[in-house]
Amino acid sequence: MTALVTTPTAHSTMAPPLPPRPLAAARYLRETGLLIGRSLRMIPRVPERLSDVTIQPVMFTLLFVYVFGSAIHIPGIRYPDYLLPGLLGQSVAFGVLGAGTATSTDFTSGVIDRFKSLPVSRLSVITAQVVSQIIEQILGIAIVVVLGLILGWRPAIGFGGALELAGLMLLGLSAFTWFGVLLGMLVRNPDGMQGLGFAIVLPLSFLGGTFVPIAGMKLVPRVIGEWDPLSAIIAAIRHVSQGYPSSGSWELDHPVVAMCGWCVLIMVICIPLALRRFRTTTSA
Repeated sequence: MTALVTTPTAHSTMAPPLPPRPLAAARYLRETGLLIGRSLRMIPRVPERLSDVTIQPVMFTLLFVYVFGSAIHIPGIRYPDYLLPGLLGQSVAFGVLGAGTATSTDFTSGVIDRFKSLPVSRLSVITAQVVSQIIEQILGIAIVVVLGLILGWRPAIGFGGALELAGLMLLGLSAFTWFGVLLGMLVRNPDGMQGLGFAIVLPLSFLGGTFVPIAGMKLVPRVIGEWDPLSAIIAAIRHVSQGYPSSGSWELDHPVVAMCGWCVLIMVICIPLALRRFRTTTSA
């Protein structure tokens, strides 16, 4: 009796073919989406991350509407209608704090080091950081809008104006978020980042006409306020949402154009510097 011996053929030993490698753009979008989801899932675990976009605007709104509102009179406009667009502009600028603190925390806690060991694009890491911070800022702005409407804010705006306002605020959020990400990579300390962010944004927001008109200030703060980047943002939001005019300098006479110019300038400077800093830091 003879045994039947079979020899393996090429077809029986060949491993199944690997799936085709996705295109670089598809990989970038997929990895960015996964990292955005990772960042947003951190919010329920660390809710204090939203304190700068929730508690602080609510506190400013209640204080200035109820405590100071009766003592402040703005010619030609109700104070809630003057204040709320200013608070929206301030919320846009405070994106520096959230983005910078989150970026600094990721660097100091070792999150970026773990990402370096994974097969993910470095560009997707920093893009996800920016997009997730913008989403968090939008949540804070929505809280300010709802609270303002409850307290008596009545924007004089139509559908087209609402789209224009949303576009301007998204542009502002993008610019200041990139600025915050760059600062977060430079400071590399969450507490130091918060202190530096407040030192930059808070004085500029007060000088920018958030709470009172710039025209009534003394000479030195008035000159600073008339050319303050936040002045253009606040004046543009107030102009679009209320039709309230501003004057005193070129940027206040043309607030929408000036806001777009400032935001584009900030992004032109900060995006290349942030990408370069991230590349050199993660390759070290």
